[in-house]
Amino acid sequence: MEHEQLRIFDEDRNQIGVASRKDVHRIGYWHEAFHCWFVSNEKGIDYIYLQLRSDIKKDYPNLLDITAAGHLLADETVKDGIREIKEEIGIDVPFDELVPLGVFDYCVIKENFIDKELANVFLYKSENTFDDFTLQAEEVSGIVKAEFNDFTKLWLGERETIEIKGFEINKDGNNTLWDIVQTLYIKGLKSLKLFSKVIIPNF
Repeated sequence: MEHEQLRIFDEDRNQIGVASRKDVHRIGYWHEAFHCWFVSNEKGIDYIYLQLRSDIKKDYPNLLDITAAGHLLADETVKDGIREIKEEIGIDVPFDELVPLGVFDYCVIKENFIDKELANVFLYKSENTFDDFTLQAEEVSGIVKAEFNDFTKLWLGERETIEIKGFEINKDGNNTLWDIVQTLYIKGLKSLKLFSKVIIPNF
């Protein structure tokens, strides 16, 4: 995965070449990503879905993240990015059913890691249940949902905790629904800077 080839861009979004994923994050090149947020309305209540990143992930293990997301390889178009949904969470989604929200700059700098993404962000209005998800265990270890308004308040600092429901992959590789509602704290989230910039105004 570290040797995957990605297109790289300058500050004005002009392509300047191709580099390995390892070098992209070491040097801090701008590169393209695909983000898809699942949302639903159930009995009049809006929900947002998040994936639980696998504990073996190099970056941000065991944190909640965008429903499905990933890098666009050097030979891929934005439309090809829809493969991330099928690969990570096992849901077939036609590209024309996605709601495009735009391309947004996303930058996170940590020790020996610079993530500068040009994120192609989409919304998917889902009618799926937890039983419909088939997870790529090395990438994703669970799926949760939260009431959209509660999650928004958590992200904007208006609440300290919210309730979430979901499931995780058990040691036998099967999906196990949680018996109780879990409590989510902001520290349990990967940095989701684009949420307040993109999702709230467009949902």
